[in-house]
Amino acid sequence: MIRAEAADMPDGGAPKTPDRLRRLASRLLSQLTARSDRLMNEGLARADARKWHYAVLASLQEYGPGSQAALSRRTGIYRSDMVGVLNELAERDLVERAPDPDDRRRNIITISAQGRRHLRLLDKVLDDLHDELLAPLSPAERDQFVQLLTRLLDHHARTS
Repeated sequence: MIRAEAADMPDGGAPKTPDRLRRLASRLLSQLTARSDRLMNEGLARADARKWHYAVLASLQEYGPGSQAALSRRTGIYRSDMVGVLNELAERDLVERAPDPDDRRRNIITISAQGRRHLRLLDKVLDDLHDELLAPLSPAERDQFVQLLTRLLDHHARTS
């Protein structure tokens, strides 16, 4: 529990945070994000992975091979960080690098067979972690929650 959450819970267990703070969507999202990040990072670490590994493998599986720059755009990973992520994945034989035939100065990254197997394992790990994160919600509520978050994110991505 983070310090702010611990402060919300006095000895009796009832929240002591002022209602006006508990009604702020931004505050609730921020607190849930902190919990979600911790849960996902710890769960992926137990599978010897990081969230960026999953993002790159998922991108390669869904969209096919790509350059480091394309992978950076697809995943939101800074270009300067992408090299390190790809080095980690390549060391584990989860991706393969090959010179781009159209521009030999850059590499094309492809998911390997081992990478596809690892991605399926990570899908299962993340499914279980999301079940834990969203435990109080019914399946229909989970779907609606994801739809609403997607709508909000899409709106703000278009306006920024």
